[in-house]
Amino acid sequence: MPGNRSDLTRLRIALTVFFALDGFIFAGWVVRIPAIKQQTGASASGLGLALLGVSAGAVITMVLTGRLCRRYGNHQVTVVCAVLLSLSVALPPLTHSTLALGAVLLVFGSAYGGINVAFNSAAVDLVRALQRPIMPSFHAAFSLGGMIGAGLGALVAGSLSPTQHLLGLTAIGLLVTVLAGRTLLRIQPPTPPENALRAENTPRSESAPRRPGTRTRPLVITFGLIALCTAYGEGAMADWSALHLEQDLDATPGVAAVGYTCFALAMTIGRLTGTQLLERLGQTRTLVYGGTTAALGMLLGALAPSLWAALLGFVITGLGLANLFPVAIERAGTLAGPDGVAIASTLGYGGMLLGPPAIGFMADWFSLPTALTSIAVLAASAAVIGFATRRAAAR
Repeated sequence: MPGNRSDLTRLRIALTVFFALDGFIFAGWVVRIPAIKQQTGASASGLGLALLGVSAGAVITMVLTGRLCRRYGNHQVTVVCAVLLSLSVALPPLTHSTLALGAVLLVFGSAYGGINVAFNSAAVDLVRALQRPIMPSFHAAFSLGGMIGAGLGALVAGSLSPTQHLLGLTAIGLLVTVLAGRTLLRIQPPTPPENALRAENTPRSESAPRRPGTRTRPLVITFGLIALCTAYGEGAMADWSALHLEQDLDATPGVAAVGYTCFALAMTIGRLTGTQLLERLGQTRTLVYGGTTAALGMLLGALAPSLWAALLGFVITGLGLANLFPVAIERAGTLAGPDGVAIASTLGYGGMLLGPPAIGFMADWFSLPTALTSIAVLAASAAVIGFATRRAAAR
């Protein structure tokens, strides 16, 4: 285990870098999707099917990665997945058919899902060792990395081809992995203070991270449902917020695009202040207050008759949702190690996949503003679940 506070600090910095790198690379890929669509000649439906490769690869790998982390270690799996993520992001521009695009996106999605489970598991270990609720700071790094990656992609879109841009991301990703990975591989995963003495007298096979048993699995799934409710809102806001402002509130395309920016920026700010919030309120009240705030904010954002009121609603929603996912993942990991992180992450990612199409169907049946209120319903559900699990969270 790390011998001093300096090792824990260096470990925190290295993990923060990997979280930021993940967001940076993924956002860089996302902004080039239109160019890749044109290059491959894919139809809208064909592109949609190809993009399912990212989702399928991520979901399948998340469960497997929990086992790999238990066998080889969270740090080692994080570094390997970072290398695979950096290499695979350069593959989409090399394809010239929808089928080939779907195949390489399956690889990209596998690396993306794997690194998310691995570094979240490593972060859970560090949170327990430091005995401070710093999980939101890691997810803030992911958000910041995504904002930088998207901004850089927008800047170079006119001057660099998708191949040049994504190969550049590969070079950056490999360089960062080498620099941060050296630190990560040199430092042993920390042992929580309350378990350190017990670990010294316990065989390695007995002290390894435990798998979710019959008693803990339902609770892990419950925290996974909180992650699902949160990610549903994130996915839906990414795909539908701009259309809502433009279609229902007569915003110009430029102003409509600001809507998601407000939401994403609010989430980033919320996560940057998440540690202080958790230290003051605790996990249960953070979940309850956050879910309630997000629900009220989304009702305003979806049903407000004016543009500025809707933008305010998006900001409130982002602040409310910001720390729900990190808390849910941390609790699942504390209960069941990497397998708990894998289960909760899979449910959370499923929510992100479910949100956009669900909103689309409901918009056809009712209206887009009405469909967007489903985000408020699930945020309120997360608050209720957080309150219902208050005794378990206190253990």
